[in-house]
Amino acid sequence: MNPVLSCVDVRKTFGANVVLDGLSLDVGEHEVVVLIGASGSGKSTLLRCVNLLEDIDDGAIRLDDEHITDPRVNPDKIRQKIGIVFQSFNLFPHMSVLDNITLAPVRVHGLSRRDAADKARELLARVGLADRAGEYPDRLSGGQQQRVAIVRALVNAPRLLLLDEVTSALDPELVGEVLSMVRDLKNDGMTMVIATHEMGFARQVADRVCFLHQGRVLESGPPAQVLGAPTEERTRQFVRRIIEAGRL
Repeated sequence: MNPVLSCVDVRKTFGANVVLDGLSLDVGEHEVVVLIGASGSGKSTLLRCVNLLEDIDDGAIRLDDEHITDPRVNPDKIRQKIGIVFQSFNLFPHMSVLDNITLAPVRVHGLSRRDAADKARELLARVGLADRAGEYPDRLSGGQQQRVAIVRALVNAPRLLLLDEVTSALDPELVGEVLSMVRDLKNDGMTMVIATHEMGFARQVADRVCFLHQGRVLESGPPAQVLGAPTEERTRQFVRRIIEAGRL
């Protein structure tokens, strides 16, 4: 079976700074791949390239075997199939929760307002926010805002969900409710690529952990292997620092 996502020799530079240096990665159906690594290792840039928010300089990215980084491809059509959530919630403060979620389905994807609202309310109910549809974002906690942002990414039933440090902006006591939602998505079979500094979460939710170093996947394997018995010295150094910081 072909992978849902395939990155082949992807290269991305910003001026003289090489951020992705021939990175290759496949993600299978229903697989949850967690990207770890030091700041600057390329995790967030990779997610932005997959969602076509950044152009790659070389290589190819395929979604269900479609070459989505071909310049002739319409990026808006591809983004209908890929949901992405950032560490900053990016909710419109002047719009209600329901309007934030239904904006793209109605204006971009041509869904009727009623159908979009029905789908949004269904998803909000699943994440315990059914009573918050009419609220404005500043009336919600950080954890609630991030769950709304994830619902917004899910409302179009994406083929692939990308999560970029979705707990980094949250107070520690709010992290758990977002991680619980991600675990539920995993149990539902959602295919996900997650960049995170939450090593305990990576251990719980990942089918595979990929350690990025200098723009490449240096080591990849089950969480118990990469986080518990890494084979590469650079991975061992990273995990050792994480343990010393009390984050694993």
